[in-house]
Amino acid sequence: MKVKFLVIRFSSIGDIVLTTPVVRGLKQQVENAEVHFVTKKKHASLVSSNPYIDKVLLFGDNINELVAQLQEEQFDYIVDLHQNIRSNRLKRRLDAPSFSFQKLNWEKWLMVKFKINRLPDQHIVERYLKTVSVFDVKDDGKGLDFFISDNEAFNNDDLPATFKDGYVAFVIAGTYATKKLPVDKVSQICQQISYPVILLGGKSEQAEGEKILSESKGNVLNYAGKISLNQSASLVRDARLVLSNDTGLMHIAAAFKKKILSFWGNTIPSFGMTPYLAHSESQKLEVAGLKCRPCSKLGYQKCPKKHFRCMNDIEIAAAVKWIEKNY
Repeated sequence: MKVKFLVIRFSSIGDIVLTTPVVRGLKQQVENAEVHFVTKKKHASLVSSNPYIDKVLLFGDNINELVAQLQEEQFDYIVDLHQNIRSNRLKRRLDAPSFSFQKLNWEKWLMVKFKINRLPDQHIVERYLKTVSVFDVKDDGKGLDFFISDNEAFNNDDLPATFKDGYVAFVIAGTYATKKLPVDKVSQICQQISYPVILLGGKSEQAEGEKILSESKGNVLNYAGKISLNQSASLVRDARLVLSNDTGLMHIAAAFKKKILSFWGNTIPSFGMTPYLAHSESQKLEVAGLKCRPCSKLGYQKCPKKHFRCMNDIEIAAAVKWIEKNY
């Protein structure tokens, strides 16, 4: 007899990727498990090719329609890995036992407001997995998953000849400006290395990518805002190295066990969302000891202190040295 699970994670890119060990664990470790996953429509491509998910359910604008659809499924258990107003509403409307992960909002607030560290030394993936420990699901040590169908991948034959022997994927994206390495620093890194560089990000980074491209010495391609998420993900998968802000493609890079150099601004690794089980040569660059950091658990469009030292003080030389060592 099948055991039907509903896993809830509406957004965002990185958070959804970070749920994949739970999905795999339920499917592989619970006998006769049938795993359904509900997320926002715009994130369907993140989970549609996952072989451990039996059915993807999509949330548009009407939560009542979603509730009606979910009620028809008659789930045995609900695993809430989002824990917000909408996920709580779903749990109330569905007649099934639910298990929810702890968001640590209070601990993060203490850290942001008073720099009092009550955060556990624990990755968010470990907290996600703790949510399903009641089903004897354990960490299998395999890290994150990300699956791309062949028709959704970037066609590497379209790359210039100089990029076909290898390149650095540089993820310049970030939901908030205070999580993004400044454009001038990205540009300096690209100028100081001799390797091909592919810039990746969303439409909001397209103009920034063009500026970096215009200042380059011919070793840069700008695909920010020009290709799909899964195409970007496949370029990350095939890159020799990945440089990234604290953003979704960083976690996708971790799923592919890439060597990752990650840049940390207003957020801190202690929040528990560093690249999970990435390549052992991965490294984090951050400015330690700033009294104003972290200034937010999410971020701002401008530095509240107006100096943006958390990113402006990151040493370009350290990034270049890491690239030269690992390429």
